[in-house]
Amino acid sequence: MSQRRIEARVCDITTLACDAIVNAANESLLGGGGVDGAIHRAAGPGLLAECRGLGGCPTGEARLTAGHALPARHVIHTVGPVWSGGSAGEPALLASCYREVLALAAKHGLATLAFPAISCGVYGYPHADAAAIAVTEVRAGLARHDAIESVVFACFDRAMRAHYDALLAPQA
Repeated sequence: MSQRRIEARVCDITTLACDAIVNAANESLLGGGGVDGAIHRAAGPGLLAECRGLGGCPTGEARLTAGHALPARHVIHTVGPVWSGGSAGEPALLASCYREVLALAAKHGLATLAFPAISCGVYGYPHADAAAIAVTEVRAGLARHDAIESVVFACFDRAMRAHYDALLAPQA
């Protein structure tokens, strides 16, 4: 357990060499904007071809593919909720994304993961709320899944990283 860690970094998730990076995908899994588009561009056409065979992914679930041209061995695609004010089940769906990704990673023996800020781009999820759900679910997932050794929250800017850092700081 002492080697297991959670950290936040400002970085480009497509450059990380880990067992799996997480894609904040849309339900089609066929690419889009933001991190989804960046992952598809960096992975190359093989990722799109593999995703076509998956038949999509409902919100709150996750699917595994190869990493193709990425330094990561795999991509775990998850579909976060579009923010509609918080009363349409968004927190439960976002939490489910993290639980599903962690369970899929553990099932496939993936020890090192990197998550983007799921639903925080065009889906409009409030950043502080999304980070709180992410940290809570990842901590719980590490407690459930011994195979997972480390998780990086790959942040798009310092403001997003600050949300994670505040939650990950040691409690006095």
